[in-house]
Amino acid sequence: MGLWERWVGKPIKLTDGEFWRGFFGLGTTSGEKVTIESALSLDAVWACVNLVQNAAGTLPCIVYGGDGVTIDKNSPLYEILHDMPNIDDTAPEFWSMAALCLMMDGNFFAEKKMNGDRLVALNPLHPLSVEVCRDSRNTRYYEVSEDGKKRRIAEGKMFHVRGARLPGCDRGMSPIGVVRNTVGNALSGEKVAGRMFKNGLLSSLIISSDQILKADQRKQISDTLTQFAGAEKAGGVTVLEAGFKPYPMSINPKDAQFLEARQYSVEQICRIFGVPPVMIGHAANGTTTWGSGIEQLILQFTKTCMRPMLKRIEAAIYRDLLDASTRKTVKVKFNMEELLRGDSQARAEFLSKMVQAGIYHVDEARGYEDKAPTPGGNRSIVNGTMTPLDKLGEEQVAQPTTPAARAA
Repeated sequence: MGLWERWVGKPIKLTDGEFWRGFFGLGTTSGEKVTIESALSLDAVWACVNLVQNAAGTLPCIVYGGDGVTIDKNSPLYEILHDMPNIDDTAPEFWSMAALCLMMDGNFFAEKKMNGDRLVALNPLHPLSVEVCRDSRNTRYYEVSEDGKKRRIAEGKMFHVRGARLPGCDRGMSPIGVVRNTVGNALSGEKVAGRMFKNGLLSSLIISSDQILKADQRKQISDTLTQFAGAEKAGGVTVLEAGFKPYPMSINPKDAQFLEARQYSVEQICRIFGVPPVMIGHAANGTTTWGSGIEQLILQFTKTCMRPMLKRIEAAIYRDLLDASTRKTVKVKFNMEELLRGDSQARAEFLSKMVQAGIYHVDEARGYEDKAPTPGGNRSIVNGTMTPLDKLGEEQVAQPTTPAARAA
């Protein structure tokens, strides 16, 4: 029995551990079957998923010391999380996969490979091949299906990131599964559009005649008209005689609000993933892609879409990849600067203010622009006219300006 068909006819409760995976392949109100593959065939779904997973891949996962500020490149986790989690995947590929799995299935699994007590690799697993189980002692473990066989992985050997979930569920909810009817409607709309283009955008016809026709005559007329159906045969001419009259059987796409429905499905899909429609090229309701408007949309996307997902990953790292001792000395965070990076003028103003206020060293500011350090750039400097609050009103003592005066 196939992965999708095994759920057909089986009673499902909201508290079932693998309930949300069961949505995949189930029917919808539109009659379409929704799977990961069919959902990704929608351009709006693919655009949203591609946008988020590409954004996640550009953000470096940084390992810091206990203060959460100093980068710890000597940590065993740094190379794994920042550079290469395993021999096959780079860090951008790995975190892109994590984002894609969370958006489609609501779960991301990676098996921990150990050398003694040291973590040496994280191997990602297909979320639909992993079962989250509990034994008689309520201890969680994972069953992975590979090549028709199952193997058990202990909870301590798995890195598991979960999306939204209900109490009592060990798996995150699948966004595509929860809103499968919305995705099914969009799939149905795409299918209708395809059929219309295939048939040359001609609606079905009824041919009326004032004569009584035999069965073979009806078939002959139908075959003749069918020769002119299809986009490739559009523009052909046929002749109706003997009192035949054509009558359209269906309404045109505009009357059926077909185009509006397809546009609305794009907005619904964007709403599911928390992506502003304009960021996937859908400028709805007069939304502009110029000026400060798009900047605010990117900020919204960062705060309401990317940050919650990355926070879940950071929390899973804290739980699954750190132990009781390293949790006090190691902090892992994604650097969001790349997403929030402004244009050259905005960056110049920001860095100038941060350096003049003594918050950034000159070298730190140069580092943001990928420039090499400069001599003396590792010190804090402040604007010379700035005066501490407790010194306001005091007479400033003039400093000697010549070597002889300074020596005296």
